[in-house]
Amino acid sequence: MTQPLLTPHQSQYVAWLLTRRAAADTVESLASTLVDSQVDLNPHQVDAALFACRNPLSRGVILADEVGLGKTIEAGLVISQRWAERRRKILIIVPANLRKQWHQELQDKFSLQGLILEAKNYNAIRKQERQNPFLMASGPIICSYQFAKAKAKDIKEIAWDLVVLDEAHRLRNVYKTSNVIAKTLKEAMGHVHSKVLLTATPLQNSLLELYGLVSIIDDRVFGDLDSFRAQFTANGRDQAFSALRERLSAVCKRTLRKQVQPYVSYTARKAIVQEFTPSTEEQELSRLVAEYLRRPNLQALPQSQRQLISLVLWKLLASSTHAIAGALETMAKRLQGVLDASPVVDLTEELDEDYESLDETAEEFVEGDDDTPPDAAGPSKEERAAITSEIDELRHFKTLATSIRENAKGKALLTALDKAFAELDRLGAAKKAIIFTESRRTQDYLMSLLADTPYGDGIVLFNGTNSDARAQAIYKDWLQRHEGTDRITGSKTADTRAALVEHFRERATVMIATEAGAEGINLQFCSLVINYDLPWNPQRIEQRIGRCHRYGQKHDVVVVNFVDLSNEADKRVYELLSQKFQLFEGVFGASDEVLGAIGSGVDFERRIAEIYQNCREPEEIKASFEQLQLDLSSEINEAMVKTRQLLLENFDEEVQDKLRIRAEDSRSARNRFERMLMNLTRAELGDCADFDDDGFNLRRAPDGIEASGLSGIALGRYELPRRSGEAHLYRIHHPLAQWVLQQAKSRKLDEAKLVFDYDEHGTKVSTLEPYRGKAGWLTCKLLIVEALGNQEQHLLVAATTTDGVTLAEDDPEKLLRLPASTRAAGLFHQVGNASLSADVENRKSKLLREINQRNLGYFEQEVQKLDAWADDLKLGLEQEIKEIDREIKEVRRTAATAPTLEEKLSWQKKQRELESKRSKLRRELFARQDEVEAQRNDLISQLEAQLQQQVEERTLFTIEWELK
Repeated sequence: MTQPLLTPHQSQYVAWLLTRRAAADTVESLASTLVDSQVDLNPHQVDAALFACRNPLSRGVILADEVGLGKTIEAGLVISQRWAERRRKILIIVPANLRKQWHQELQDKFSLQGLILEAKNYNAIRKQERQNPFLMASGPIICSYQFAKAKAKDIKEIAWDLVVLDEAHRLRNVYKTSNVIAKTLKEAMGHVHSKVLLTATPLQNSLLELYGLVSIIDDRVFGDLDSFRAQFTANGRDQAFSALRERLSAVCKRTLRKQVQPYVSYTARKAIVQEFTPSTEEQELSRLVAEYLRRPNLQALPQSQRQLISLVLWKLLASSTHAIAGALETMAKRLQGVLDASPVVDLTEELDEDYESLDETAEEFVEGDDDTPPDAAGPSKEERAAITSEIDELRHFKTLATSIRENAKGKALLTALDKAFAELDRLGAAKKAIIFTESRRTQDYLMSLLADTPYGDGIVLFNGTNSDARAQAIYKDWLQRHEGTDRITGSKTADTRAALVEHFRERATVMIATEAGAEGINLQFCSLVINYDLPWNPQRIEQRIGRCHRYGQKHDVVVVNFVDLSNEADKRVYELLSQKFQLFEGVFGASDEVLGAIGSGVDFERRIAEIYQNCREPEEIKASFEQLQLDLSSEINEAMVKTRQLLLENFDEEVQDKLRIRAEDSRSARNRFERMLMNLTRAELGDCADFDDDGFNLRRAPDGIEASGLSGIALGRYELPRRSGEAHLYRIHHPLAQWVLQQAKSRKLDEAKLVFDYDEHGTKVSTLEPYRGKAGWLTCKLLIVEALGNQEQHLLVAATTTDGVTLAEDDPEKLLRLPASTRAAGLFHQVGNASLSADVENRKSKLLREINQRNLGYFEQEVQKLDAWADDLKLGLEQEIKEIDREIKEVRRTAATAPTLEEKLSWQKKQRELESKRSKLRRELFARQDEVEAQRNDLISQLEAQLQQQVEERTLFTIEWELK
């Protein structure tokens, strides 16, 4: 049975329900974001987003879920919510190697088109627009920590609505003078009223790290560093921990994996190790290049970048003879340019074309000052001789590399593929493999290696440019197949990436991807990850495996790694990553503790590169890796792990119950909003579209849509998010939906009578049954309440019968949900309206009281915070006086036992000095207490002013009603 269309009055009511700004602590406030998101949300993610949005007075939160629970999704919900509220100055600061991933996740899951701001496009915008490039984006801005630090002045100039910081544990040592990035960013963001910090490890080595992270959000949660130390790091820990936990509960939320097991099913990782021994020629090439790289003086490497470029060359040497051959040729060319006095090749730019993640590694890789400019006279005779000799060596190495036709690791790959596919078959998983390499040249070699195998026809390449002929053919075919759908974004880069992933999912068997190329793509349909080249950065490995081993993966993920039996250092690297980091086996991969301890992982890579650079003998290599492991263990402080559990974790039935309720609320809110949106669309589009259970087909544009400035709305199939994916994505923020909503909301409604049909509703509504056969009046008002700098919109519906009976509670709303038809009005000027007005006033008073009570709760939370902050500051001063009291007692004791008059006098003089200092401090204490009290009172006055409600009331419509 087709449901009757909404009447114009019902349409207006539904349109306001869909677009109003609900109270920030309700699932209702996130409803439009839940409907629009292209991802199945878990209850802990909705709960975290509500926690971040709840208190309008809060200056931000730390979301500290364990690894793998989707903190990016949680932040994405908050970002979408702010975007929907038209608070659109949004900055996202992330580690350099996560920029693309964030960009892709926002686009895929929340339909938000972010802008990655980096030196190249920043300079271009600055040059063309002559203004702050952070202001130029039409979507959220994503940048790296290093870039944000460099452009702190620009960031400080903008009144951001929201700043998100991913991997925020990088800032936890902000209280130390050595952490320049943290200090710079804290100062640049001091004026920002809403911050979200994401980190699985908010506490690693010291309680002071919690102080540091919280101070990034809000300087007024704790007093100064000394008072924090005195209160929370001294003795009497149980009481101190209880107080600290209480303070943290308002700013920090942590969910554990075991708490969400009912909602998220995790698969395991299974490791396969493929050993190989390089040929004599390969080993000779490795020996020669290794000896060359270990020399103290090299003409080919700029001194300021020597460590970074050496690291890359060690990696290319381990990747393939093709990769190292290309790099050797680049270095020789650079030196030849020096001899010929021609423009010198920028080595990092050239190498970056092959080793694509070089620029991101470089961004975190701080070395010495730049080289001194070359002498205008050119190299001396001796220098020319040294350069010529080095060019000859590099060309000799290159000749040796290109003469090697077969790579032992390449042959081992063929064996590993057969083995791994057999394992996938046993697991019942699709026959698909992603092979990761760090080099574009190795990627080409692997392509040709696999071309003559049974996998040859099913290979797809994926890298930073995706400009090869095969990728472009796949892209063109994809464009044709998805013509007229929302799958096409118009960005050639993004669409080519989407086309290649779809081709891999539906048609190919093997994807060969470079590091930078595969950032931000989701491959949960593939469950075989092959690390042809193994990164030395555990964060990167976790990211790689995380492309497949993620939410939505249905099978165990097989991870293949290669170990060179002839290379002691290679063996030790694998051992460390496998055993210490536990990256390749188990359910969750690397632990939070370990990944938190290494930060971005770039320093860890540098440490490994130093071992390759400095150690030749197996014993030396073994000892160095053992030391590295020891250093890592000392950074993982077991006591602090337990402390973190005590302070930040709740595991009880209450948490489970809360998540269960959140899941039900989110599901029902989303279903209700989706139903309302489709019913409204059906009413407003009329005969322009044909509707079915899953969506609608738009046959022609509705009349008047051109006049609203919305030309070019595509015809064709529309479906809500998370449906088939082949239709246009119909969301609350889609231009067509926005037109539908605007039409309904702005329509001028005449007096009318709505006749509601109880039987046609088809479901029993027991509280309405007594009103069957009755008639009366119903009014719908929009109440806009401003308080605490926040706006809420409430729909107030009241109804009475002609004999003066008031419909209780939510019965008037229930009435509006019944099928109805419109008739001419006839009772409007009778006396029944008086009781209707009285009911409206009662409902309004009750609602304003509830809002006030809730806001009062937020106000009191802030006052408690300010009181605790003021007490902390006073405590710091009192501690100093107590310390002097202790010193005075000590001096008195010493003076009493002094053997000579001279010494007695000396100690008494010291005592007088201390007493004088104490008196001065006491005076300062009173003055400072007055100052702190004044500050506190001033802040409370500001809060009280915000607490005042400003109320605007608007009547949407008043109708007669009849229930038959």
